[in-house]
Amino acid sequence: MESDKVNHMLMMLSSKIPAGSIPSVRTRLENTDISESEILALQSQMKDPLLSILLSIFIGTLGVDRFYIGDVGLGIGKLLTGGGCGIWWLIDIFLITDATKQKNLEQLSYYLR
Repeated sequence: MESDKVNHMLMMLSSKIPAGSIPSVRTRLENTDISESEILALQSQMKDPLLSILLSIFIGTLGVDRFYIGDVGLGIGKLLTGGGCGIWWLIDIFLITDATKQKNLEQLSYYLR
């Protein structure tokens, strides 16, 4: 894939994947024949880290933030324990954006195989 297209795609994806993974994603994009429209379709399916932190702050004790990113088991655990009596909720406020970006990276990596 052309360097300009790779840079454009990385710019679109950079807020939704971990910063440390950008070099490996760049390499995968350069070595694939995937179209830009397919990446756009994949990006639209990715979860927004900003929305996940907002969900975590306001209704995180119900586990909605974990349900949103696809961690159903953890979401049920948070729901049943009331966010771990508030402790799990507080910790998750700091961890949920990284968890969201990691889930997005897993989805992208699966697609770029």
